[in-house]
Amino acid sequence: MKITRFPRIKRLKSNIKDTFDIFVNEMKMISHDRGVVVIFILAVLAYPLLYSLVYKNETLANLPVAVVDNSRSHESTELIRHLNATPEVDVFSTYSSLYDAQKAFNQRLVNGVIYIPEDFGKNINTGQKANISVYCDMSSFLYYRTVLQATNHVVLDMGKDIQVKRLGEQGITGESAKIITEPVPYNDVVLYNETAGYASFLVPAVLILILYQTLFFGITILAGTAREENRFHALVSSSVHKGKTLRVVLGKSAAYFIIYLAWSIYVLKVIPQLFSLPHLGDSIDIIGLVVPFLLASIFFAMTISVFLPNRETGMLVFGIFSLILLFLGGVSWPYYNMNGFWKAFGWIFPSTHGIQGYIKINTLGADIQTISKEYHTLWLQALIYLLLCVWAYHWQIKKSLANARVRQMVSHKREIARNESDEQTNTTKNSNAQS
Repeated sequence: MKITRFPRIKRLKSNIKDTFDIFVNEMKMISHDRGVVVIFILAVLAYPLLYSLVYKNETLANLPVAVVDNSRSHESTELIRHLNATPEVDVFSTYSSLYDAQKAFNQRLVNGVIYIPEDFGKNINTGQKANISVYCDMSSFLYYRTVLQATNHVVLDMGKDIQVKRLGEQGITGESAKIITEPVPYNDVVLYNETAGYASFLVPAVLILILYQTLFFGITILAGTAREENRFHALVSSSVHKGKTLRVVLGKSAAYFIIYLAWSIYVLKVIPQLFSLPHLGDSIDIIGLVVPFLLASIFFAMTISVFLPNRETGMLVFGIFSLILLFLGGVSWPYYNMNGFWKAFGWIFPSTHGIQGYIKINTLGADIQTISKEYHTLWLQALIYLLLCVWAYHWQIKKSLANARVRQMVSHKREIARNESDEQTNTTKNSNAQS
């Protein structure tokens, strides 16, 4: 039994050594390529900081608005005073006409206009319905939401006060008046995003996307460099890696995995805590999600890189996918509301399930069992892309071997032709000498 096992152990040690050598060689390639260093280190270090700093102020405060007060009544003055007291908006100025307010809006001095008609105060005092008009800046949903939210709160509060006052005139006061004005009281509780901030809902998805895209671009750049430095534009040199397809894939992927596993801790744990983003998830659960996510992303990028001819192709072709991948992640648009095509298309990319799984863990406080769908899908993608990657690299190695054979044949034919030419030359010289 020992005799039969020894060759297997020896072969296993040889395979491990070959895989390790490929891993070391890939780490050297990464460290010697400035473009890859920028993407694998500087980009992953800077982009999360940049996005988090840009959206650090999650909600808008003191947004300037214009008020057109055609009523000029006590009630309209109270409305303006209450608006100015809200933390969301700041009354920049009052105008006598919509035309003047529109000029201020077009000059970007204000981000919204509130119009109070002439009959506002009269309608309130006579018990009729009073209306106001709100013109919101829709160039940004943050402007729209802030102006509309502040106005709605003020109008609802004023409406309750007016109703309580009218009930008091009828002799209904105290608790009875409160019950009539608010028959069904409610508490507004915001879950998971207490500040209703833009960064808390967007940045976690962007963090996953940063890991995915920088990893993809770095791998494709390395593959492009290997092609450009190879005479036959082959990704894998047959003279170095002949017959070692799986070892090539595992050695290269191990280098990427180790680098990005360390970066994942920084991006997905340190950044959310540093900028007070949602970070409810357990570290073990996050790492459990990150492992299949990184493997699926690495094998996906390695598979695609086989078919990219040079360094720039990956960034040029797939750089436009940033917004599409963010959309497919179900953040900017609900995933359940997408049609079948976009759901099927999103399944191709590991970032789709990585974003959904990370948000559920880190923002909603879920665990691995709760996100079993995303977790198992990422492992399935990792397996599928590993098989595709091995096939693609095997095809590339066979192609490299074929090119090497062609090169040998061409070289051999040239050598035969050169020898025949030399023989003919020598024969001609001998004939001339005899003459």
